[in-house]
Amino acid sequence: MNLKLLIPSYRNRHLFIKSKLEHYSSGKWNKALNLGCGEGDYDPMIANYARQTFGCDINENDIAFAKKINAETSNLSYLVEDALALSFEDNSFDLITSMEVIEHVGKPYKMMKEIKRVLQPGGLLLMTYPSLDFPFTYDPINRILSFFGNKHISQGAFAFGHDYLISPKEFRRKVKEMGFEILEENNSSGYLIGLLEMYWTGWIQKLFKANSANLNEKEANKITIRPDQKAPGLVIITDLIIWIDKFLFSKLPNSVGKAVVLRKK
Repeated sequence: MNLKLLIPSYRNRHLFIKSKLEHYSSGKWNKALNLGCGEGDYDPMIANYARQTFGCDINENDIAFAKKINAETSNLSYLVEDALALSFEDNSFDLITSMEVIEHVGKPYKMMKEIKRVLQPGGLLLMTYPSLDFPFTYDPINRILSFFGNKHISQGAFAFGHDYLISPKEFRRKVKEMGFEILEENNSSGYLIGLLEMYWTGWIQKLFKANSANLNEKEANKITIRPDQKAPGLVIITDLIIWIDKFLFSKLPNSVGKAVVLRKK
């Protein structure tokens, strides 16, 4: 089973992608790309909404595992790709998804330009990213350090191999300048989830993900709990936590992450 679904912030992203695939689909997309697919957690769900689906990642080990775990999904193919220099032709896809990738590539808006290039006019991008405006309850140390300039420790919001986070204000400005229309921008995980996940999730990811730093590694941690597509029964508790967090804090500006729907004009 996929034990990552018990982590509220991960479950939040999963529910976002699922709900938006259902909301925006009319029939099936012709060609979908999951950019930075990692170990392929989302790919079978995305493939249900497209005639042809590609998962790509820069990490060869992640791609090898994704191929193995999703081998029975016939309309799903995998490629090793660099998000800053995709091999696909212009206007190749009418749907692109990308979850927690832009913060790892080094040049986030070069990645956005590549996404725009390979996305068809009118095509949709479903994306999540960790927010620079995270709640104090999620990472008080790095929030305090931020008052003294561009300083941080590699824990909390800056765990998971994050050298930088994404400013929602800058993101909105940049993507509009590039020619994207912002259809939705939602907070993903507020103060309660931030408090419950303070610091420990960066450590536990080493158990859940072999490539825990999300790098182009050929060698990775071999002692890991690899996922499959089954949701554990206790996910009902996670969903209750998400509901309470959303009810109390969804309207506040700070969130652990952002979830957006963009359309290429």
